[in-house]
Amino acid sequence: MHELERQKIILSAVEEKPVATVAELVALTDSSEATIRRDIASLHVANKLRRVRGGAEALLPPTHSSLAGRPFSVNQAMHVIEKRAIAREAVALCNDGDDVIINGGTSTYQMVHLLTNKRLQIFTNSFPIAEHLLKHSKNQLTLPGGTIYREQNIILSPFENDLTKNFCASRMFMGAHSIGRLGLMESDPLVIQSEQKLLGQSDELVVLADASKFKRRSSLLICSLERIDILITDERIDDASVNMLEAAEVKVIIAELKSAEKTG
Repeated sequence: MHELERQKIILSAVEEKPVATVAELVALTDSSEATIRRDIASLHVANKLRRVRGGAEALLPPTHSSLAGRPFSVNQAMHVIEKRAIAREAVALCNDGDDVIINGGTSTYQMVHLLTNKRLQIFTNSFPIAEHLLKHSKNQLTLPGGTIYREQNIILSPFENDLTKNFCASRMFMGAHSIGRLGLMESDPLVIQSEQKLLGQSDELVVLADASKFKRRSSLLICSLERIDILITDERIDDASVNMLEAAEVKVIIAELKSAEKTG
């Protein structure tokens, strides 16, 4: 990962919580501890964050409410090659004229470039997905009412009258924080409330999840594995996870990574 990209992730991470530890930043950037300590020192000297024992903190505390989980900008830089391959398979399921729901997230965001040549009726709670497709496509877009959460770049509302129930879709595309034997999991109750409302408006559920999602855990459940119709993942998924999905009668699509991308 390039130094500027790595430092952007570090700055975003320290805005998320009071203190981001060196260990957390190592995991986020897949870098060595020595590299992260050098980055923190450099950003401290540049007066972009404050170096503290064992990690770093933001110069100013956040002034807005946020959701649990990593910011969109952090997640967007992780497993990009896998997400692009998964997005190709997801868009291949779409035909002109379809009514679809695309839930906010960095995996579903990778669909936008391939959707520019489609003509779909799209309901999305993702501000960047809507913004991109508005500028670069002729897809018809519908957004729910609610508050824009800047860190996650999604529109959420705790109220029933947010337009969700006015849109009926043949298919819903969504990501997940993690996946286990109990089902899809997320890290914030408001996100789960929104996703469960959207689930009720679609006939078929397609989950976009790179292989790393099967190694993470969360305490909040969105739905069981049996609710998933199709799960698209990458070729790095382990056999045990595939067997778990197939036992729940989930159709698994393995997105192949291009040889150039594997070595890039």
